Amino acid sequence: MTGKASRRSWLIWFTAAVVYLLAVFHRASFGVAGLEAADRFSVGAAALGTFTVLQVGVYAAMQIPTGVLVDRYGPRKILVIALLFLGLGQILLAVAHSYALGLLARGVLGFGDALTFVSVLRLIAAHFPGRQYAVVTSFTTALGYVGNLAATVPLTLLLAGPGWTPTFLVVGLITALYAAFVAARVRDTPAGHTAKAAPVDKRALLGQIATAWRVPGTRLGFWVHFSTMFAPNVLTLLWGVPFLVQGEGMAAATASALLTVFVFGSMIGGPVVGSLIAARPGLRMPLVIGYLTGAALVWAVLLSWPGTIPVAVLVPSFAFLSLGGPASMIGFALARDYNPLRRVGTATGVVNVGGFVATTITALLIGVLLQWTGGSFRLALLSVVALLALGTFRMLVWWRRTRTELFAAQARGEEVPVQVRRRAFDARVVEPERVPAA
Repeated sequence: MTGKASRRSWLIWFTAAVVYLLAVFHRASFGVAGLEAADRFSVGAAALGTFTVLQVGVYAAMQIPTGVLVDRYGPRKILVIALLFLGLGQILLAVAHSYALGLLARGVLGFGDALTFVSVLRLIAAHFPGRQYAVVTSFTTALGYVGNLAATVPLTLLLAGPGWTPTFLVVGLITALYAAFVAARVRDTPAGHTAKAAPVDKRALLGQIATAWRVPGTRLGFWVHFSTMFAPNVLTLLWGVPFLVQGEGMAAATASALLTVFVFGSMIGGPVVGSLIAARPGLRMPLVIGYLTGAALVWAVLLSWPGTIPVAVLVPSFAFLSLGGPASMIGFALARDYNPLRRVGTATGVVNVGGFVATTITALLIGVLLQWTGGSFRLALLSVVALLALGTFRMLVWWRRTRTELFAAQARGEEVPVQVRRRAFDARVVEPERVPAA
């Protein structure tokens, strides 16, 4: 798409982005409701971690299928289905008193959540020109963090006031009812065309996924997303409040207020990062590498601090870590740049798996390590450092391989998303297998 987006496209985007806002609210609600859930279901740290592991695991497992579904059926239909599942999951959670039903509710929520973000990104790709993609994506994530903000102090107050059942029941009903508005207002393309489902060819679907995965730019996007977003995700989704309350001795209200640093940092950082990489795409990987270097230093400070960590240290540390969300959006820009529009949904789903796989693994490891160490958060959070190191290493491998592909394309005179200059480390890269035309 070329030219400027219309006012109608902006309204469609906003309507769809509100779906993402609701999904983030539901996803992040256990960040402050975790302690209440432990009492309600009479479970310990490892079992509590299973709620997030299940939800995020379902989310991660559904990303590639979601990308394929969005490419095949169109984002409008998928967003409507997402809202219905999100509403159902929260209503089930509202009435759940058993651990098993609570797990089922979070699984249903994870399924609905999984369908949202890729659908919104596919709408952006269809309604906005390429140069605006990163900016509008950053606006989407910033709006999503409004949902994250609502899942901190406001949700804490609601749980302390009306209580668990009324709070989750009302938000579940509101979410399900919003599906009718999305069905009426959202259109898959600026011209209003709706994707028509074709007969499913399993071999073709698997080929589409495999082709997207073989593209070095897609693989690079996967590891960028894996490395940057999982640590702030783990803290805001589940372990932030328990870490601050049980590990650092804070009051629950203070701990939930401190988590808003992640929200405001991401809301401010998202548009800034989006604008920077839209104007200068060559800054994408330097920004990611700079963030990961800083994140390693932050975790070194937090985990080695003698005694209780002061708020004066926690606030700037959380503010920096919050930039992982905006930095992870660079992975989606890479997926869009290196794949044709017909495969963008699938490639975006592949990339989005990365951070949520890392979140799932880390959330589970923290719960298990807390059980093994008798509640030592400092030792349990070492799992974050381990995943950060793994993701950074793999990201660097695929960054170099993507550069090799760009050099080859430049030599053939092809148009490339970013012009690159050969560096000393590029000479040591073994050129990857060529991606067949699709």
